[in-house]
Amino acid sequence: MPNMLQVMQAFDRALIAEVPADDAQTLETKLATAARTLRDRDGWLKPHQRSAVLRRAATLLEGRQAHFAKLIAQEGGKPFTDAAIEVVRAIDGLRDAADEIRNFAGKEIPMGLTPASEGRWAFTTKEPIGVVAAISAFNHPLNLIIHQIAPAIAVGCPVIIKPAAATPLSCLDLVALLREAGLEERWCQTFITNDNALAEALATDPRVAFLSFIGSARVGWHLRSKLPPGTRCALEHGGAAPVIVDRSAAIERIIEPIVKGGYYHAGQVCVSVQRIFVHADILDSFVERLAARVAALSVGDPILPQTEVGPLIRPRETERVVSWIDEAVSGGGRLLGGGRLSETTLIPAVVVDPPAGAKLSQLEVFGPVTCVYGFRELDAAIDIANSLPFAFQASVFSTDIGPALRAAHRLDASAVMVNDHTAFRTDWMPFTGRRQSGYGIGGIPWTMEEMSEDKMIVLRHGG
Repeated sequence: MPNMLQVMQAFDRALIAEVPADDAQTLETKLATAARTLRDRDGWLKPHQRSAVLRRAATLLEGRQAHFAKLIAQEGGKPFTDAAIEVVRAIDGLRDAADEIRNFAGKEIPMGLTPASEGRWAFTTKEPIGVVAAISAFNHPLNLIIHQIAPAIAVGCPVIIKPAAATPLSCLDLVALLREAGLEERWCQTFITNDNALAEALATDPRVAFLSFIGSARVGWHLRSKLPPGTRCALEHGGAAPVIVDRSAAIERIIEPIVKGGYYHAGQVCVSVQRIFVHADILDSFVERLAARVAALSVGDPILPQTEVGPLIRPRETERVVSWIDEAVSGGGRLLGGGRLSETTLIPAVVVDPPAGAKLSQLEVFGPVTCVYGFRELDAAIDIANSLPFAFQASVFSTDIGPALRAAHRLDASAVMVNDHTAFRTDWMPFTGRRQSGYGIGGIPWTMEEMSEDKMIVLRHGG
């Protein structure tokens, strides 16, 4: 009898399902299957076959949007309206990967530039890098899986996907859907476990050529340190995303995007708005309007259509976030809002001027909290924004092009949004953390490049 993994609703901790957990022997079988699939070059899927599978899967997913949206809301706690948007993005992601196959090609390398290179024709082709191990996170339990397995399928890599232990159901149903779309199991296998040692064994097995990891920086960098020689990886972690609000910003137009960026999925997004630096001339007005909008957010059961902020993934996360808020307030920060609705659900909060050394100012909170700091000099605010050991996406709000461009140029970030929140993303744009926030590049076309290798062929002709 296999061990069973219990999957609980994030909001009320009610049991949704029990799924069989994989063991060490199952892991060995799946790794061996993936390695054997890669070695069988005559059995590699042709581009048109890979494209057809992805397009059929997109069509099947399109017909089951309500099912997946409900599943995301139940197991992950994301409000249903946002979960429905996640499914739409996942459908588009499958089609993005299929479309990219049309452009996924090598290039000619010029020859004849020296006498020694005459009489040769050189070009590159694309090959799958090898077996992909993908370890995913809970906060987008469908779309993150798409980000990892759709590029692998598109380039022809056998992939083993391990979803977060708290949210395996969306992954299992998606992989079943891929089977229905015609993809043989050997090309995309799931690995279900809450055993960290088994997850590490998957990530660090020498048969794995590429590790795709989405999750905590502590775990991701640890796994990278354990990878065998030659294994490549992409790590997607998080940060404490900064927002600069210039004194020229139109407050009445910026509150809504900032609130969306800070409290979407209860702040459980790797590029959530967290640290908001506001010019002193508009600080009081900004704080008043921000606090009023945050107080008006509908908090509760993510299945309900009116809910804007749902639960955190586990009770221990609420305890951590509350303790961080308490620390900031005891150090002099001013708390607006906050409180607890249930074991896993917090009432959104704003903390004004938390101490520079407080965890809320230094670490990724991954909860429904934003911090507001006043500033007089733009460059001083930017220096503080850049002072942490991680950097991902950032934003600046301004109606004056000068401060907007200065902030965009000087902020240490992989992407700077001008007059939009830090959590904006499309799945075809590059998405990458700097420094401790990540390694490698996400985004479906960019991940396809990461999961492939160029092979150069040189033909000698003539005398």
